[in-house]
Amino acid sequence: MPATISFYNEDTDYLLKQKLLIRGWLTKVIANESFKTGNISIILTRDEYLGKMNKDYLQHDTLTDIITFDYSADGIIAGDLFISVDRVRENAAVYSRNVAEELHRVIVHGVLHLCGYADKKPSEKKTMTRKEDHYLSLRPDRLRDAG
Repeated sequence: MPATISFYNEDTDYLLKQKLLIRGWLTKVIANESFKTGNISIILTRDEYLGKMNKDYLQHDTLTDIITFDYSADGIIAGDLFISVDRVRENAAVYSRNVAEELHRVIVHGVLHLCGYADKKPSEKKTMTRKEDHYLSLRPDRLRDAG
C-alpha cells in the first residue's frame, strides 16, 4: 500500500478544505527537507480531547494546538498530528490570521517536527518559525486563498 497523508476528525465537525492540495504541498515540504513521505495522519479535534492526550501521554496539564507522534525511520517521514481546532481558531484571532492559514501553519509545524526540528530553545523556535513562513509561502495560490 502506498504511503499517504490522511485526514480525520475526532470530536469536531470542522471541515478541512483542499485536502488534495494540502497533501501535495506537504509532500513537497518533506521532499525539500530531503525525506520521503510515509503514512501521516492529521487528526483534527477539540481542546478537551487534545488536553486529555497531553495529560495522559506527555504529563502536561496545559492546552496546546498540536501534539505530534513521530514514527519516522530510515528517511521516511511518518506520524500522527493531533490538532485542536479550538486552539487554531483562538490563535488565528490573536495573530490576525484566517483560520485556514493558521491551521496550515500548525500542520506544517507538525510536519517539521517529524523532519527533526525542535522548538524548545529560543534559537530552535526561531528556526522553526522561519521554516514555517518559508513553506507557507510555497503553498499553491488556491490553498493560500482558502479561508
